[in-house]
Order: sequence, then C-alpha cells, then structure tokens
Amino acid sequence: ADVVLFTGCVSSFYPMAYGIPQSFVQILERAGISYTTMGGEEWCCGYPLYGVGLDGEIVDIAKHNVAKFRELGAKKLVTTCPSCYHTWMHIYPEILPEARIEVLHATELLADLIKEGKLVFAEQKPTVVTYHDPCDLGRKSGVYDAPRYIIESIPGLELVEMASNRESALCCGGGGDVEMVDAQAVEELAAQRMAQVRSTGAAVLVSSCQQ
Repeated sequence: ADVVLFTGCVSSFYPMAYGIPQSFVQILERAGISYTTMGGEEWCCGYPLYGVGLDGEIVDIAKHNVAKFRELGAKKLVTTCPSCYHTWMHIYPEILPEARIEVLHATELLADLIKEGKLVFAEQKPTVVTYHDPCDLGRKSGVYDAPRYIIESIPGLELVEMASNRESALCCGGGGDVEMVDAQAVEELAAQRMAQVRSTGAAVLVSSCQQ
C-alpha cells in the first residue's frame, strides 16, 4: 500500500470517535488511494507518556511502531489524530534517526487530493461554519491552512473565524490530562471557547481534533 493509516487510541477505543477513521478510509477508497493499517501491531504513539514527562518510556514504543511501518513498505503515514501526528512528525525523529518518514495529518492528505482533482464536492446548502484549531495540530505543529482549504473547497460553506484562531486559538480544554488535575479550569476554558463559537453566528463547528 502507498499509505499506512495510524488509527490511534482514541479512534480505536472510544465509540464516539469510531466514525472518524471509518469515514476517512471511505474517502481514501473513493479517491483510489491504496492504504493499509498496522492492525494489532499498532501500539499507542506514546504521547500521553511523553506529555507527563516520561520521555524515556516512549523509546521502545517508537522503535516498535517505526519498525512495523517499515515492514509494510508504504511511502507515507497518515493519521486523523493531531496528537499522533505531532508525535510521529516531531517527537519520533528526535528519538530515532530512522523515524524520519513522510507523515501527514488527514487534512493535509485530503487537501492534496482536492488539489489533484481526486475529490470533488457537491453543492451544499448555504451554511456558515467556524473552525477550531487543535493545539497539537496548530500551535505545536503549524498546520493551519489545510483544514481551511478543505472547508473553503466545499461549495456553499462560508468560513467565519473565531476571535482567537490559528496560533492564538484557545485550547478546547479537553486535551491531555488537564481535567484530572483541574476540572474547573477545563470547564471555564471550554465555556470561553464556546462563547467565541457562538459569536461567529456559525451553524456548524468544525475541528480536526477527535479528542
């Protein structure tokens, strides 16, 4: 296969996220992209450990995942999870020289497919949408344009930015282990972000994060 889809823990174990990889592979098939997964050989990317300071604990995880990717002989790895993307793209190469492979977030691959004419959208009813930049995809990884390009490529959709966007975007409050430490801070942050959503007048909130 040309592409390895790294499914990630959230998509694998949380029912509310099951539909994300399922929908994504349907798009890949529609576009004629040859893909595969690591199946039972996929391990957690290790980001939760890294995030709490256990840097050394993810070395073996990285070695395993990179080795399994190499065994499949694919050209690139893609993931729908911003945290998995950040880990493969930025953390693994710091740990392992052999981890320097082509890594794409799903939005980057979809944007490329649109530019190549492999994905064409039907006209939608006029709808105002706003976009939330995930922390690991935005501020940590610098991916801002691909998600917006996809939205703006769908006829009928109008993108209206929130007051805080791109590198200034607020965290949604749901990432990492913050809620276990300070649940009240998470609630307050989420309330601030939702107030910004409502102020746009958007009917739909779009995000590249599945957390």
